[in-house]
Parts: sequence; C-alpha cells; structure tokens
Amino acid sequence: MRTKYKFLLLVIFAITVSCSDYLDVNKNPNSPSAEDVTPDLILAGAMSDTYRTQARRMNRLGNVMMNNWGANVNSFTGGFSEEFTLAIDNNFYNDLFTGLYRGTYNFQAIIDYDSADYDHHKAISKIMKSFYMQYVVDLYGDVPYFEAHKGIENLTPAYDDDRAVYEELYNQVDEAIDLIANAGLNTIPVGSEDVIFNGSMSSWVAFGNSLKLRLLLRQRTDATMNGDSESAAFIASKLPGLQTAAFLNNDATINPGYSSESTAQQNPFYNYIGFSNNETTATGYNFYRASQYAVTFLINSGDDRVNYLYDEADDGSGGIVGHEQGADSDNSPAGLSPIGPGLLIDSAQDGYVMTAAESLLMQAEAQLFGLIPGDAQASFEAAIDASFQLLGANRAGYTPATPGLGWVGSDSDKFEAIMRQKWIATNGINAIESYIEFTRTGFPDDIPLALTAQSSTRPMRLMYPSDEYISNSANVPDQTSADVFATGPFWAQ
Repeated sequence: MRTKYKFLLLVIFAITVSCSDYLDVNKNPNSPSAEDVTPDLILAGAMSDTYRTQARRMNRLGNVMMNNWGANVNSFTGGFSEEFTLAIDNNFYNDLFTGLYRGTYNFQAIIDYDSADYDHHKAISKIMKSFYMQYVVDLYGDVPYFEAHKGIENLTPAYDDDRAVYEELYNQVDEAIDLIANAGLNTIPVGSEDVIFNGSMSSWVAFGNSLKLRLLLRQRTDATMNGDSESAAFIASKLPGLQTAAFLNNDATINPGYSSESTAQQNPFYNYIGFSNNETTATGYNFYRASQYAVTFLINSGDDRVNYLYDEADDGSGGIVGHEQGADSDNSPAGLSPIGPGLLIDSAQDGYVMTAAESLLMQAEAQLFGLIPGDAQASFEAAIDASFQLLGANRAGYTPATPGLGWVGSDSDKFEAIMRQKWIATNGINAIESYIEFTRTGFPDDIPLALTAQSSTRPMRLMYPSDEYISNSANVPDQTSADVFATGPFWAQ
C-alpha cells in the first residue's frame, strides 16, 4: 500500500507540473516501485502545487480584504458579493485549507524518504512545509500538525494548539538549516528540480532565516500585547541565533518552466487573472478592477507604483480609475482600471513566493525594536526600492515625509509606515501577507470595508471547511461564523 501511495504521488506530480525537462525520467512506467519516487522527482511538483494556491486564491482573498481590488460592476453582477458582505461560512475560501494543509503532504513525503543521500532535498522540504503551514495557522488557528501527513496510518489527526505548532515550525526550519550545514559527503546535489533557488543552498538558508524572523515577529505580538510569558520565553531563546543570520534580500521567485504552450503551463497568477495561453484576454481579466481606495491613496501619495499595479480605465477615457467596493453600476464610473502591466507581463513570468520587499520590511521591524542588529531605516528604504524595481516603476521623487507612510515621527509612526509599505508592496503579488499583518497590527488603520459589509470588522481567521467536519468530525473544533470575527490565531490582539 505504501508503494502504491508513493507512485500515486508521482502520477499527481506529473499531471500537475509538466512544465520542464526535469520530468524526463528514463524508467519503465509499467514497472514502478517506491524507489522510483525519489525526492528529486517530487520537489518541483510540491513547490508548484502549493504556490498555485498562494498566487491565486490566497492572493485574491488578501487583495479584496485589503481593498486593493474591486469588481467590474459595469460588466458583471454580484462580483465579490461574499467578500464584500463578509458572508463567512464553511465554504468561504475553503480551498485554501485543502491547497495548503493537504498540499504540504508532498514535502512530508520527501522528509520521510528513507535515505540520507537527499538531505538537501529534505532541508528544502522542511522549510517549504513550514512556510505554508505557517499560513494555515495564520488563517485558521489550531490545525492538525503532529499527527498529520501520515496517510492511511492516521486519517483523522488531532488538532494542535496553534502556538505549539508555530514553535515547532521554527524548530523545523532550524533543523533544515543544520541539515544544510552538516549534510554528508554522499548528499545528492539539488539541481533544476529546485524551481525557486535552483539548488543554491545559501539562498535556502537566507530564506529559512527570513521565515524564522516572520514566525518570531508574529509571536512577539502574543508576548507583548497579550502578555504571554511562554511566547516571550520562546522568543528570548531564539533571538540569539538570529543576530548574525543572513536574510533574504532578493526576490524568491518560482518558475518550473511557465510558458504559453498550454493553459496548464502558464504562470498560475497570469492565467487566473484572465489571459489565455495565446495571450488574449479572458473573463478573469475583464472581471478584476482597481479599488477606488487604493488608487486614491497611491495617487495622493505621488506613488508611481499606481501605474503598474493598475492599467488605464477600460472605456478609453484615460487615467487610473477604481471601483468603490460594494457600489453597483449605477454608482460606479463608466470606465474602471484593470490589473496593471507591472503584475501581468506574460505567460512565462516568474511567480513570487516571498519578495525582497517583504523580507526587508520584516528586517526593518525587527531592527526598529532592537530584535536584530542593523539600520532599520536602511532596510525600510531598501524595501521600497525593491518594490518599485519589481514592478518596473520609477521611485524618483518618492520620499514620503508623512508619519505612518515614510520614515518619520515616533517609533509607532515608523512601525505603521512599515505596515503601510507592506500593504503597497504586496498589492497584487502576495496580498494575503498584508491581510494577516492587518489582523496582527491593525495597520493600515484607515482601509474601509465595502459599502455592503454586514460587519463592522474584518474576520480575524477563516472557518474550517465543511469537508473537515465530514472527514475529521471527532477532532475539528466547533466553530460559528461569529467566532471568526471575535477570535483569531494566538498572536492576534
């Protein structure tokens, strides 16, 4: 049964990610065995499959909740109705749980592979599993972890305390970095199957350190705002190890061979927003529109990124025009701006797992509060530079001097500015980050809800999907729609 299960993973891998030559395996497909499904055959598919969830549905949720995107109400009826009204139930973005929690099984299969020759592959998998499991905790709270990913050996894993999971994720990344540093002489090098860093283990160490910093920064909110002494003790025990650490200062991109040859081979974000494999616009492109709030804020701030995050209005009138979330066609401009050229390039464009701007803003926060050494302002400014460069925008003349946007004022003002710049830098790229950070910090604090919102606040987490109540009913926590507005993950204020 174990052999059949592993072979099934390889089949799924080949179907979901048939983008590059790394799938060429000179084996007889009629005589499969467990040994055929080696970590190098699984890694690219595991990375690409989980990233697909991040780039599409996670990104969409973040962009709508953080008022980056609106709907083309001039051509569609009922767009984003659940998101705008905040009608949260067990079916609301339920595919995120499936895509992330269940998607990380493939990383676990690599970790469990019975050979020390793949220590680098296992280290990468530990980091990637921790990266996406953090999002599961951030979006749901308590999740199955310690009994999870055991296949038929345990189909109903217990739900674990979210803070305990967070701390174990940190430990797993530490173990991964140790594996990289102490891999045996027979360790098989990682090559093109690493569709993120192409086998650069020093880049994986920097990425792992950035992930550890993100874990600690969110847990620090639990320690400082909620007074959790256990979180405070954990952070104190881990900070010394980050004092000389290298962090990610470049974009962590993913590209398993995206192309326009078929729909399945396109960059998943590019395809999702609405371009077919012959680069013609489709329904998605015509549906997503700029938000009035985001457009107004960026224009008023003199921020050239607005011209790359959004395109000119679709009625040919010129200018960047946004939709006020919740407004109908009778109360909306005749022309609205689609998603812009800095985000939509072509079918083969890279995806972004973590941007340099995200990592640098985390470093700026940690440096501002004395958690790691370094110049917080320099990291902050470098993050803005990285954001402009990613989009192809021109930063000339953009040096905001407003508290809460630029590096001026009190430490509280500067902290708010970090979160505001993160909101801008993740717009359209990885907006779930700004949504999670808003839940953690309350910044930016002036982002309006949709006109049709049935709640005065955004949900602090999502509801467990209905199929969890079917398949794991004995363990999944009881939950109501009201709960997700009242309580969040352990680090939420």
